[in-house]
Amino acid sequence: MIKQQVDVVVVGAGPAGLSAARAAAQAGARVAVLDDNPRAGGQVWRNGPAHPPAAALTWQLAALRSAGNVVLLSSARVVAPLDDRGLLVESAQRGALELGYQRLILATGARERLLPFDGWTLPGVTGAGGLQALIKGGMPVRGERIVIAGSGPLLIASLATARQAGATVLAVVEQAPWSALARFGIGLAATPSKLWQAAQLTRGFGGLRYLTGSVVREAHGDGRVERISIRRGASADRAADVVFDCDRIACGYGLVPNITLGDALGCAIRRDAAAGSVLIVDHEQRTSLDQVFAAGECTGIGGMELASVEGEIAGLNAVGATREATRLHAQRDRWQRFARRVETAFALREAARALPSDHTVLCRCEDVSCADVREHTNWRDAKLQTRCGMGPCQGRVCATAAEVYFGWNTAQTRPPFSPARIATLLEAAPEPATASE
Repeated sequence: MIKQQVDVVVVGAGPAGLSAARAAAQAGARVAVLDDNPRAGGQVWRNGPAHPPAAALTWQLAALRSAGNVVLLSSARVVAPLDDRGLLVESAQRGALELGYQRLILATGARERLLPFDGWTLPGVTGAGGLQALIKGGMPVRGERIVIAGSGPLLIASLATARQAGATVLAVVEQAPWSALARFGIGLAATPSKLWQAAQLTRGFGGLRYLTGSVVREAHGDGRVERISIRRGASADRAADVVFDCDRIACGYGLVPNITLGDALGCAIRRDAAAGSVLIVDHEQRTSLDQVFAAGECTGIGGMELASVEGEIAGLNAVGATREATRLHAQRDRWQRFARRVETAFALREAARALPSDHTVLCRCEDVSCADVREHTNWRDAKLQTRCGMGPCQGRVCATAAEVYFGWNTAQTRPPFSPARIATLLEAAPEPATASE
């Protein structure tokens, strides 16, 4: 197995990770950046056919390449932490790799929160962020009728991407009430750049159905989604539902921090079933482990700008440049205030947290229904008795939903964190002891 030692390892090549790597590298540290995607940029800077890299991403990558002391590993996943400041990594470029470090920066981002509803397993149903990623990856949607639902600013970003790709967006369905959205909109005056961004994303969308205080009740179709029923407010009367004939549904309820690696390392975590559990950091972006820092969405959902400045602070502090890092605190504080306003406005309301019908599939990997899971009192028992969360996605979808619906603590991290080759796991296994004669 290849072994490599660097000063700083950055896990994640989104805005936080790239900013952290650049700051550390410019201070002279040897840096390795790894990301499980084939291209750097994370979800926010994802690019593909007809979607060239953002200017900010191009600038970050150019700065890293010119530094000469940065190794960027794409399509590389952390399989497990190793003793004595090391990570077992499986890389498409290098195979199994033991990566040693003096300082580790976690910039592992977030994933979309998917909450099941009747019919959500039909072909044609994706997450809102998932739709955006698929379109940027080259999936054609021109002429398709799409309903975008769930909660948060990601819905508007997905709307803009779908419209740009030629789709007809019939409606945006937001679970937050109009009153909360109005307060949030007024508050955008405090962050002019976000106000301008919102105006750009919604330009030309006059007349679009924007349903607030609403959630998806059911997707209908024979072999593929054909229709959607939307529940308005707290009404249980199906006759009051709004119904659209559609070709695709994109539904996502915000983002959930990716804290698996930090949890496995033993970093302190603040548990929150509704908002998502996060890695706890101090003013230096340092976790409860002295040699481990964290930045970006894994410390709380806050957007690209907050992630970038947190990453830079983490990178500077990781190499001891505390004075330079302190100068960025005011900028971080400003974006943290904006993040708190987003969290308040789009917090999950009761209708979104309500458990769907018993026959609705909760774990699609193992085909486990809500009725099967609700019979148990905790996540461990549900897994043992139903295999919920034990399929290929390892609970990334159903465990998050179970936290929302039942308030369970589903954090039971155990490596390998993702599917890995047997050869990689064998490389990390300790040598068997030789019996003495």
